[in-house]
Amino acid sequence: MKKLQNSLYVTRQETYLHKERETIVIRLGDEKLAQYPAHAVANIFCFGQVSVSPPLMGYCGEQGIGLAFYNQFGKFLARVQGKQAGNVLLRRTQYRVADQEKEQLELARVFVGAKIANSRRILQREIRNTGENIVLDAAVNKLANCLRRAEHVESVESLRGIEGEAAAAYFGVFNELIKVDHFEFEGRERRPPTDPVNALLSFLYTLVTHELSSALQGVGLDPYVGYLHVDRPGRVSLALDMLEEFRAWWCDRLALTLINRKEIKPSDFVTEASGAVRMKDDARKALLIAYQEKKQEEITHPFLNEKVAIGLLPHCQALLLARHLRGDLKHYPPFVVR
Repeated sequence: MKKLQNSLYVTRQETYLHKERETIVIRLGDEKLAQYPAHAVANIFCFGQVSVSPPLMGYCGEQGIGLAFYNQFGKFLARVQGKQAGNVLLRRTQYRVADQEKEQLELARVFVGAKIANSRRILQREIRNTGENIVLDAAVNKLANCLRRAEHVESVESLRGIEGEAAAAYFGVFNELIKVDHFEFEGRERRPPTDPVNALLSFLYTLVTHELSSALQGVGLDPYVGYLHVDRPGRVSLALDMLEEFRAWWCDRLALTLINRKEIKPSDFVTEASGAVRMKDDARKALLIAYQEKKQEEITHPFLNEKVAIGLLPHCQALLLARHLRGDLKHYPPFVVR
């Protein structure tokens, strides 16, 4: 099992990262802000105007240290990638399955089913904690209906339609889960996010997508060739497929926790002239700290039945998917909370 290491998030603008012997140094002008041993860093995430020296980029690629760049909104821009791990036979199997309608549908159905099931459990948990709620009950029943239909759908296109219905039902009652004032959520808006809740969700989805992409590369799979999401240049379709398993349980729950505990406030966001909403630097830092702490928490994996850190879940699922594609597992077991 891969050991969980720390991720380095660089949000200070105009900073410069470089390699000094076996360490990673962060500078702002002539001032040294921090220095970390490279062996203790698994990923480096750079947000906004952050520069990285070519020697450090090469070192990260050589050592398998993830290095990714985002704009200040958390939109993914680029990633430094070293040699592809794994063997060509696994990737050829991955591509073959993506080109065979029946096999593609089987995997796409698993990803959508996991998303709907986990979203439904989030709403059921809220009902258990707060009592009967007609609006939430209706959404839970709608999601159950979508889940049943997804099991018998005959095309990926129809499956995407059901996934859209389920997402609309789930986000249609998302306000019921927000317990503080001035955090109004009128629906999912991604490009760009137009309210603080959407900005928070988009940022978290981006972070977990990168974790999944790195995990898939680590087991030798191509993160750009998926089964549910349509192939598109620059889109990590397989990572986005697997993100469906984690949206509600990991990202949405963390966002709701930060909002309801008032650790993130409406005043932590600014609206740009374009109408896009982004987090202020201090709020982004607080979010990243909470995200990193969440990754350290341990749970019992529903399929492996072993204690694992949440930060290792992408690696667990990537490994299980690789085992399925190699024929070691008849079915891919998605991450579905009990």
